[in-house]
Amino acid sequence: MISARFHPALDAIDATAWNALRADDNPFLDHAFLAGLERHGCIRPEWGWQPHHLALYDDGALIGAAPLYLKGNSHGEFVFDHAWAQAWERAGGRYYPKLLAAIPYTPVTGPRLLAGSAAGSAAIRERLVAALVAETRRLGLASAHVNFVAEDECRAFDADWLPRFDWQFHWANAGYRDFADFLAALNHKKRKNIRGERAALQRAGLAIEWRRGADLDADEWAAVHRLYFATFEEKGNHPALSEAFFRHLGTTLGAQTWAALARRGERIVAMALCLSSRTTLYGRYWGSEEALPGLHFELCYYQGIEHCIRAGLDRFEPGAQGEHKLARGFLPARTYSRHHLAHAGFRAAAAAALAEEAAMLEDYRRELGAHTPYARC
Repeated sequence: MISARFHPALDAIDATAWNALRADDNPFLDHAFLAGLERHGCIRPEWGWQPHHLALYDDGALIGAAPLYLKGNSHGEFVFDHAWAQAWERAGGRYYPKLLAAIPYTPVTGPRLLAGSAAGSAAIRERLVAALVAETRRLGLASAHVNFVAEDECRAFDADWLPRFDWQFHWANAGYRDFADFLAALNHKKRKNIRGERAALQRAGLAIEWRRGADLDADEWAAVHRLYFATFEEKGNHPALSEAFFRHLGTTLGAQTWAALARRGERIVAMALCLSSRTTLYGRYWGSEEALPGLHFELCYYQGIEHCIRAGLDRFEPGAQGEHKLARGFLPARTYSRHHLAHAGFRAAAAAALAEEAAMLEDYRRELGAHTPYARC
């Protein structure tokens, strides 16, 4: 008999059983990543995140799961529904809490309906979606959301779920031999600009390193976190990730965690932290105490591209937003989310707004296509 249960902590679900449901080695779906956020103080109800993880059991065996949270706000999601919240509350409704299936603080596409890859996995995904709707009703919530869902999971959602999309900028490996081979694929202006940025940074006297997370010592992790924390605060963002969580990544996912470090002498003055799967590098967090032109591009983009070429990775996803990525070889890639609004009238109004948004986003994509950084054949 199949039953759905909701857990207030990921550690309530067996790590081996959870990881066995992943379709690949996406690090953000690893039990160690998600449970580490909870263990090390990054997920807190007072910050709007309350774990409410969904698990499907068949006679006690885990057959499906979703990373799920009761959200008291819309911070740290990167799929923006603030206008929906304001409209519903102006109408006298209560928008929060809401159900959210997502990776906290992480705009990375990947599986959200974990069902393994065996026969019957599509039916399990549909059961997970049905359980999300049933829990929304049981709790009397206004909405449920699934953010940055993998494209092949979108078919699990029926017509009551509103489709939404957006664009990120991703780099694709076309079998480049080295960074110079990649540059050769760009048009002359973009190639010249990148060479100029890297040359200027070399003259600044910084030593650049690409390091595996497992090889960083305690002092280096402390420096990485210090730079992340200070840079987030400086930009008015909430630095929710703790130093203990960063060290946890090095211990539990050290082979999939990478850091681009810039040193002046012995001191680490800038860093970019990345995670990887067997096919994809994911750029995540950045911090610097020196405002050098080109330093952000070097650590967050060029070092990652070089690593992808060396390691034979297919793709580099450096994070959300940023048209400046286009000039550095990153092209628009579609991201997907699905939204269930319990009230039919609210759902109809949101659907109309999303249709207008989709048309504008398609226009935006066509405009970007006129500014490709690659040499035209």
